[in-house]
Amino acid sequence: MPDTTTDLSTDVSFADLGVPEDLTELLASQGIERPFPIQAMTIPDVLAGRDVLGKAKTGSGKTLAFGLPMAITLEKARPGRPRGLVLVPTRELAQQVTSALRPLLATRGMHLIAVYGGSSMQDQIDALDRGVEVVIATPGRLIDLLERRKVRFDDIEVVAIDEADQMADMGFMPQVRRIMSAMPESHQTVLFSATLDHQVQELIDRYLTDPIDHSVESPTETVSTMSHRFLKVHHMDKVKVAARIANAAERTLMFTRTKHGADRLSRDLAAEGVRVAAIHGDLPQHKRERALESFRSGKIAVLVATNVAARGLHIDAVDIVVHFDPPDDPKTYLHRSGRTARAGESGLVVTLVEWDQVNEVLGIQRRAGLNVPIIKMLSNDDRLDDLAGWEPPPDLAPFKGRSRRSLSRRRRR
Repeated sequence: MPDTTTDLSTDVSFADLGVPEDLTELLASQGIERPFPIQAMTIPDVLAGRDVLGKAKTGSGKTLAFGLPMAITLEKARPGRPRGLVLVPTRELAQQVTSALRPLLATRGMHLIAVYGGSSMQDQIDALDRGVEVVIATPGRLIDLLERRKVRFDDIEVVAIDEADQMADMGFMPQVRRIMSAMPESHQTVLFSATLDHQVQELIDRYLTDPIDHSVESPTETVSTMSHRFLKVHHMDKVKVAARIANAAERTLMFTRTKHGADRLSRDLAAEGVRVAAIHGDLPQHKRERALESFRSGKIAVLVATNVAARGLHIDAVDIVVHFDPPDDPKTYLHRSGRTARAGESGLVVTLVEWDQVNEVLGIQRRAGLNVPIIKMLSNDDRLDDLAGWEPPPDLAPFKGRSRRSLSRRRRR
């Protein structure tokens, strides 16, 4: 049985978990005083050399759960032979893990490199040749380097597979298996995921040895500190509604289903006077990085994204997530929505529902365990200026009687 908790706070310190003073001081200087539950549960076992399975929702602090033990335990690396490997599904997550781990490793006199497509392979090869202790990689680029014999796994001590369920969703499991099959027999594997499906379970069964299972569960399918609003809007008024929502917040992340839709919404919002940029898979890496940095710094107020940003993208203090295009399924709803209300903070999630999408969205609500009214609103509605402070009438909740009981049973499963 997994070690499970629903608590979002801990009473222990990083020192209690075995983290040395130099690293605890560094964390304190970053305002990180106490571990999150997934960190408190997993760090001692990772430090002890055990294979670990950690299940926790996005924004729960998984990066430090494997990053701190790496900084503590890894030996110095020889050129081209890293000691630690972190596998991630996207370039954005690779960058964020790199930013989180670089100061930890630097404190210990160690180095790391992020390797992913869309950036200079030669620069990555040069860094490997100089010697790095940790490689943070997307599967495709890492296999390219492996096949060119620019990296060897002989000295790998620990592999961390981050966001394993997204790795499966994006079709990367064959590449992950290829990489794991090249690992030395004696190494440690830790796997972190927000959800577990059969593909992730196959990965666990095949590559983790007698893993310790830790799980941080939310009382409901969605983070309890999120507020959810579903607005029924007219197609011709939809952009104006989105613009008014964005104007009431400092940082708003909006999701569309397609790359073309992201570009079009970005142009339409700009025409409404909104400071906005788009991010999606067709953009060159430097433009994606520029858009993310502009959003983080406050230069722009709205980032429009496709699902490429729905997982692993960590941006502090996102006030509102807007599903401009409703997601296809509850899993996507959860992953997109998880960009706000991270690490116990509050956040608002707004879904814009056109007339012909109501039944589709009701189906997503039912499967996600949400019983929230879909309320008609026009862009001149003053409630749009403070959706978090406005509560939709509970008597308009869509699931009543037998439907509500069915919903409750589904939540408990």
